[in-house]
Amino acid sequence: MNQAVTPARTSLMQRYQDWLRETRGLSFADYRALWTWSTTDLDAFWQSIWDYFDIQSPTPHNAVLAKNVMPGAVWFPGAQLNYARQVLRHVEPAHAAGQPAIISENEKGQVCELSWPELERQVASLALHLRAQGVQPGDRVAAYMPNIPQTIVAFLATASIGAVWSVCAPDMGTNAVLDRFRQIEPKVLIAVDGVTWAGRDIDRLGVVQELRAALPSVRHLIMLRNLGNSTPIEGSTDWAATVAQDDAETAAFEPLWLPFDHPIWVVYSSGTTGLPKPIVHGHGGMILVMMMLGHLHNDIGCSYAPETLGERYHWYSSTGWVMWNAQIAGLMSGTTCVIFDGSPGGSKDAPDWSVLWRFAARHRVSFFGAGAAFYANCMKAGVDLAACGDLSRIRAIGTTGSPLAADVQQWGTEQFRRIAKTPEQRDIWWCNISGGTDFCGAFIGGVRDLPQQPGVMQCRMLGAAVETWNDAGEPVLGQVGELVCTQPIPSMPLYLVNDPDGARYRASYFEMYPPGHGRKPGGGDLPTEAGSVWRHGDWLRIGDEHGDGEWCVIYGRSDATINRHGLRMGTSEIYSAVEGIPEVLDSMVVDLEYLGRESYMPLFVVLRPGVELDEGLRKRLQDAIRSSLSPRFVPDDVFQVAEIPRTLSGKKQELPIKKLLLGQPLDKVVNREAMANPASLAWYEEFARRRQGAA
Repeated sequence: MNQAVTPARTSLMQRYQDWLRETRGLSFADYRALWTWSTTDLDAFWQSIWDYFDIQSPTPHNAVLAKNVMPGAVWFPGAQLNYARQVLRHVEPAHAAGQPAIISENEKGQVCELSWPELERQVASLALHLRAQGVQPGDRVAAYMPNIPQTIVAFLATASIGAVWSVCAPDMGTNAVLDRFRQIEPKVLIAVDGVTWAGRDIDRLGVVQELRAALPSVRHLIMLRNLGNSTPIEGSTDWAATVAQDDAETAAFEPLWLPFDHPIWVVYSSGTTGLPKPIVHGHGGMILVMMMLGHLHNDIGCSYAPETLGERYHWYSSTGWVMWNAQIAGLMSGTTCVIFDGSPGGSKDAPDWSVLWRFAARHRVSFFGAGAAFYANCMKAGVDLAACGDLSRIRAIGTTGSPLAADVQQWGTEQFRRIAKTPEQRDIWWCNISGGTDFCGAFIGGVRDLPQQPGVMQCRMLGAAVETWNDAGEPVLGQVGELVCTQPIPSMPLYLVNDPDGARYRASYFEMYPPGHGRKPGGGDLPTEAGSVWRHGDWLRIGDEHGDGEWCVIYGRSDATINRHGLRMGTSEIYSAVEGIPEVLDSMVVDLEYLGRESYMPLFVVLRPGVELDEGLRKRLQDAIRSSLSPRFVPDDVFQVAEIPRTLSGKKQELPIKKLLLGQPLDKVVNREAMANPASLAWYEEFARRRQGAA
């Protein structure tokens, strides 16, 4: 007897469109029409997001977008809210439905499940403790913490009293952390004694002591004994004591009502050269944009709602990557967050790229997200999902961090087809997104109802007036050009720390194009007072090669673009061709342009263990690029290397290596402590020295 197949539930984006039709009388023929409305009638769209998600304020706002200027847009003046309030409103219904708030596991197999009432109590206890230490709204609370529930509690407690949060992951060294925290002058430091990574316990007490000594603004230190270190730092307070209060005061605690643009956190640019930019975002922008992206675009539902009952959301991240912020935002929708602390690939001695899949099976994850490099590593390692446990709950895959190669997506799709137990798994939905720490959101992403194409993102996000501009500053479809955003988004930075006149902020995002150019909603210019469009620094094509469809492809950073004989190409296209060869694990290419002479383009490749770069493999690499792209992009040389330099968030360090090979000193182009593998730089430094000596 054939078993009945349960149809896939209605997408959350479709539910939003149904709501627009029923409450606003708005109907749209297709996604392009919906997107156009969202980016031209900004007041109506963002008011609809406010209403759809039932954002509460004790005072009304007197406008939606009171001032459309970039930078400096003014959103929802008069409104009051608090990120922590948006989270804690779910305590009673989620708990009544038997849904936990957070499920976590570490490399040692230690599992922690935090209920919604316990999350609320711990947040209240720590908030009251911070307030007792003199922490006021606007004061900074810094954390040196891994991806564990305590970090989420610390963030929510900080936000609840109007203080400003900032976190660095414990894989960062002293100098890299100080480059960030010195700029914000925190009053409180919350730190961990150590972490476990790739099978090893890594003590961090020494780093914490150095941080405390070098941060005179810190008046109070809270220590979490993650590794059970029995020797406390003198004068510190034990974490357990700060979250132990359970009385009438904690029961009565409520987060403060704050203005829409009250600062919520400071995040940092990658810091590959110079001091990293300390970027400040606001409560209101994070609530609206994070909820819209997670709920509507990522299709992540409320865990206690009947249609999405039992939803469990995982996006592998460290606390040093903006996807940590995106992961915990699931709590604002009442979604159970499932987090993992440790290495996703096992240890150096025993590599195992099935770790996260088995973790997802144990905890019945329904949305599984990770960086694009993770899936590429799984494919190269030959991971078999059929051997990873019961993955039948997974209905969607998220990816970001770098362009996802088509063959990697095809591999994952086929893996799920082989183990499929649901209609969704027979053609698993890939939610490929691209955004940035800068505005703590996404410009490009997915919609579950749109068609999929391997290696291609589905659409521009609602509310994100993203265009591709050619060299003349004109919008184009079907061509590769600069990614710009012509209208403000509530999550764009409020300001940068220590940038009183906004000069550094403007120089970072708004100075490439003349003020007013392209700023009119729907197209056209506005007076110069409207400010300039946001130039993101990515190389983008919208639509297919004919400009048709919603498809979007990111071709890499525009400042690392390859320009060969007048023809430009994003580096990701070269990587797709090169890394499609089974022997190649990783690669990087840079185009060295010299004044008055021919450019030089070397290709660096990491090969499988035991494989050597011989003439046969070299020719296959060249042929792959020649046939997939053009003979113009065949590299001048190919070199076998041990590692490709990457940032802590996994991005290839193309531009710093390019600058190094063009003759700039290493310490001027890269911050070693902001890197995942700083030891890899030694080879490139020696390579640059040899080239300069031969020139």
